[in-house]
Amino acid sequence: MSLCRSNPKNWVGVIGILLLSILVLTNFANAQENPPKADLFAGYQWLSPGGRVPIPGSFDSSGNVLSRKLPGMPQGFGLAFGYNFHPNFALEGDFGGNYKDGTDFNTYSLGPRATWRTEGINIFAHTLLSLNRLNVPTIGAKSAVGAILGGGIDLKVNRYFNIRLIEADYQWARHNFANVVPPTQSDLRHVSFEGTRLRTGVVFNFGGGAPPTPPTASCSAQPSEVMVGEPVTVTASTSNFNPKHTVTYNWTSTGGKVTPKDNTASIDTTGVAGGSYTATATATDPKTKKNNQATCTANFTVKEPPKNPPTMSCTANPTSLQAGGTSTITCDCKSPDNVQVSVANWTATGGTVSGSGNTATLNTTGASAGSITVTATCTDTRGLNASSTAQVNVEVPPPPPPQASKLSECAYPNKVKPWRVDNTCKAVLDDVAQALKNQADAKLVAVGFADDAEATKRKNLAAERAVNAKAYLSGGEAKQGIDPGRIEVRTGSGGGQKAEFWIVPAGASFTGEGTQLVDENQVKAVPDHPRAPAKKPKAQ
Repeated sequence: MSLCRSNPKNWVGVIGILLLSILVLTNFANAQENPPKADLFAGYQWLSPGGRVPIPGSFDSSGNVLSRKLPGMPQGFGLAFGYNFHPNFALEGDFGGNYKDGTDFNTYSLGPRATWRTEGINIFAHTLLSLNRLNVPTIGAKSAVGAILGGGIDLKVNRYFNIRLIEADYQWARHNFANVVPPTQSDLRHVSFEGTRLRTGVVFNFGGGAPPTPPTASCSAQPSEVMVGEPVTVTASTSNFNPKHTVTYNWTSTGGKVTPKDNTASIDTTGVAGGSYTATATATDPKTKKNNQATCTANFTVKEPPKNPPTMSCTANPTSLQAGGTSTITCDCKSPDNVQVSVANWTATGGTVSGSGNTATLNTTGASAGSITVTATCTDTRGLNASSTAQVNVEVPPPPPPQASKLSECAYPNKVKPWRVDNTCKAVLDDVAQALKNQADAKLVAVGFADDAEATKRKNLAAERAVNAKAYLSGGEAKQGIDPGRIEVRTGSGGGQKAEFWIVPAGASFTGEGTQLVDENQVKAVPDHPRAPAKKPKAQ
């Protein structure tokens, strides 16, 4: 009871929050049956008067009359009668009485009441003007004008009987105790009572009744099955509408063009795809606020003429190619029903394919050897389609042609005999000779070089270096025995004091870029120890 003993004004906020929360939870739903014409509440009432009364003959040290706070009064009952002049508003008369230890507190009230009616509960709030009568044995009976503000919740059992779960009210009155309190104590001569009362009990309902039978409608379609372009007539039949009111109809359909006329409508199925469709009618009584609508549906089926899918064939040109090549894929697509067709969705199991219209290009770069399947889809304007494929064979590419490769090179550091094949170079040439023996069908190209300063001093030095290397390989002191016909000598520009040796496999060629062929008739091998010129005979 701690809340009840606190400031009674707090109950106003508590009641407001409670009513608002319940209204939100119930979505302000209206009752589905007619409200009663009148109702009678009877039940238990607890009261906290919320005020003080003087104690005649008792004074404090200053000579002031002492007072006491009236305690809570658990003994009590309440009655209330309401006349519902509107489904949500009533005029309510109320009586409440409580007593304890010879003290009586009665209220006689009258005022408006507002009720929110739902399927399971009723929520009400009222504001009442009251006559409050307080009877204290030591003071006598006192009457005062007051007010009651509050509300509560009724649980609906049936149309005749409700249970009042709770009613919480703020009760105010201003009482006059001037006959027992001197003028010097104005606050005790005129006391404002701000109390709280709580109720629970039963509510009896009178009059009203079950809601009227809701209106209904039924729809039918004739014929229920048509070919594309044929009309369908749908009709709505209604019942339980007020016969004195004119009912309006709203028609819709999931397919076809609707032309309404009162309770019938014609549906044009021209251009509608084959399938099942639903026509819906909503009948409305615009002069009735509740239960003024009824809806019905009718199903009908639209059939299309037989449809033939397109035919399609694809060819590849060329049908066989090496990896990296391209093939043109052409597809022929036709419709037996002479409708427009288009080719799209090009795919390939290898390589890449790109197409526009009925032609595509297959690029086999990076594709593995084997068969590649190219697929395309032909679709007509009705959504029917056909697919076709073309095969392209990717051949294993031939091995790459043999290439000339550089085996090694020799340096010519000798300043005195810059053409000389020294022992280091001979070791290099021995390896070259062995490579030529291992590749009996290969040839060798020896390219001699000389820097600019050397060429100035000895014109054919580069050629001599190449020719001397050939001489060593084809005979000479090493006796390698390489066929000189397998060795070609050339000179190169720049490159320093050296000779390069290139092996050329069978089927390959030495490009000779930047080199020139040596005329071996003009440039001969230079021996390490050339013979001294012959002496001329002395004249006799």
